[in-house]
Amino acid sequence: MKLGILGGTTLSKTLGNKYLSTGANVVFGVRQGFETVDVEWKILNMFSDKVFSYKEAIDKSDIILICCENEHLVKVCEALKEVDLTDKLLIDCTNSAYNKYFYCNTTFIQESIGGTPPIYKAFNNLGIDYPKSDVLGMINETYFCGEKGNDKCRVKKLIELIGFKAIDAGEIESALLLEAFYHLKKEITFTKRENTDYHFKLISF
Repeated sequence: MKLGILGGTTLSKTLGNKYLSTGANVVFGVRQGFETVDVEWKILNMFSDKVFSYKEAIDKSDIILICCENEHLVKVCEALKEVDLTDKLLIDCTNSAYNKYFYCNTTFIQESIGGTPPIYKAFNNLGIDYPKSDVLGMINETYFCGEKGNDKCRVKKLIELIGFKAIDAGEIESALLLEAFYHLKKEITFTKRENTDYHFKLISF
């Protein structure tokens, strides 16, 4: 199994390093002209088998995590369309920009690649700046959604592999709710005007 993580974000780097620490085979896909300013990115870039273009990383991977900035999502989708995605597992970890025309990133990716293969949503509650948004390391769960079956079980195991509690949020239609959930916590953080981030905790009785 080889993981391909798309995007030059802190989320990409953090998830990638977590999976690398488990012994997983991980490659990173970054945009053309990506500058490895961050020390950890410079270290990854020193290895000839770690950092590639979007298309190369997709082609080399069995499981693909989309963790890019929104401004580069179109390029990621173009790269996805250039590769045979048969038997590949796609996981969207992003959130759309929040405004009155709020549109779910997962839906955008589905429509861009033609709906095949099925796409799953996970890790979006972390945000692409993670772990900067969780300096105390309090987030230990993530929500995921998508089509039932073996692939959904694989997504759950993938989440649990790096120590997160995996909470099933239903079918892929819940992707919109998961993004709204993320935007709500960001709005609360903004409204409070405090130098901190707010997060939700799922409690059952």
